[in-house]
Amino acid sequence: MADPFLIGSGMTGGYGGADILHDCTLAVERGEIAVIVGPNGAGKSTAMKAVFGMLKLRQGHVRLNGEDITHLSPQARVHKGMGFVPQTHNIFTSMTVAENLEMGAFIRHDDFRDTMAQVYDLFPILKEKRNQPAGELSGGQRQQVAVGRALMTRPSVLMLDEPTAGVSPIVMDELFDRIIEVARTGISILMVEQNARQALEIADKGYVLVQGANRFTDTGKALMADPEVRRTFLGG
Repeated sequence: MADPFLIGSGMTGGYGGADILHDCTLAVERGEIAVIVGPNGAGKSTAMKAVFGMLKLRQGHVRLNGEDITHLSPQARVHKGMGFVPQTHNIFTSMTVAENLEMGAFIRHDDFRDTMAQVYDLFPILKEKRNQPAGELSGGQRQQVAVGRALMTRPSVLMLDEPTAGVSPIVMDELFDRIIEVARTGISILMVEQNARQALEIADKGYVLVQGANRFTDTGKALMADPEVRRTFLGG
C-alpha cells in the first residue's frame, strides 16, 4: 500500500535528554485535515515539530509524497512544500501586514501577487489592514497573518501549532472555517489543538496522544462518538 501524502512513522526521540515521543505515528492525505489532541504534556507539539524536522529522531522516518525527508532541515522541508505556523512569535510585529506576507514568499523567484490576492480573499480583514503594523492587530488577526504568511510559500502541507490559542470562541470558529477552505484547495492540514472537541468536528482524521504515544486514531466523527475519548479527553 502506498504511503499517505505525509507520514511521520514510528517516531521516537526528544530534545537530547529522555525521549518525549514513543513510536508515534501521524499521517495526513492530500487535502485532508488531521488534528492532534490530548492532555497537556502529551507531546502534541513535539510530535508535529518532529514531522517538520525540529527534533532529532532516534527511530522512525518522515515521508512526504513518497520521498524520505527524515534527515532534511526544516528549511529544506519548506522548499519541499511544508509550511509551519508556530504557536507564538509567528509574525513580525514591527512590519506591516503586507510586509509580513511578502516575507512568506522569500523562497519564491516568481510573481507572487496572485498568491497574495488569494490570501486577501481568504482573510479580507488583512487586505483592509495591509498597511498597518502587524503588532497592532488583535490576537485572531495576528493568527490570520501567520497562516497567510505560511500560505505565501504555496505549501502542499500546512502545519499549525494551536492556531486558536488565546482567541475568542467567535474568532476560533472563523479560523476553523478558513482552515476548512484551505484544505478544500488540496492543501493538507496537520494541526495541534487544545480545543479538542471543536477541532475534531472539522477533522477528517484525529490523533489522541498520551505521553508521546498514540492512544486513539480514527476519524474525527468516530473519536467524538467514542465514549472513552469523550469521557477522558472531551469532558464527557
